[in-house]
Amino acid sequence: MNKIILTLATVMTMSFAACAQNKGEKIVETDSKTLVVYFSATGTTEKAAQSIAEITGGTLYEIVPQQAYTADDLDWNDSQSRSSVEMNNPQARPALKDTKLDVSPYNVIFIGYPIWWNQAPRIINTFIESHDLKGKMLVPFATSGGSGITGSVKELRDTYPELKWHDGKLLNGENRDNIQNWVSDLMKKR
Repeated sequence: MNKIILTLATVMTMSFAACAQNKGEKIVETDSKTLVVYFSATGTTEKAAQSIAEITGGTLYEIVPQQAYTADDLDWNDSQSRSSVEMNNPQARPALKDTKLDVSPYNVIFIGYPIWWNQAPRIINTFIESHDLKGKMLVPFATSGGSGITGSVKELRDTYPELKWHDGKLLNGENRDNIQNWVSDLMKKR
């Protein structure tokens, strides 16, 4: 009986050790170098981006506005709020805090954002226009309180037709397994 308990304890210990070693390692094997960029005003999109980076073993990069958004700036009920003014002006390009990111080593770039007015926030346009993304596989992902991602992806494709856009995915409350399956399917289709 003691041998059985000792054997079970050993197997469990080895299993826990194996699980601990997998933390931080990419789960989806890819032959591409992956970058996961995201803009997150409230932290929701950031969580989705972190999951994608962990699953792919990709580099995580936050798109940070030069001037942070306040709660008042994000008040979509106020037509004079900063976000409302930006989204009503297709030419608005909020300044980035850092534009020194070298995207040249990356083949696959996930671009994450919250949905604002059925579109990507204008700071996503600033990021795209500040980097040479030609020839890269661009994969949008988003979070939203009520809108889908389809309109924002169509807008990105229409605005930047020379770029290689893949269908995006709304990641509201998606669990890690669903995100992993989505990423895995994407990598097979490349």
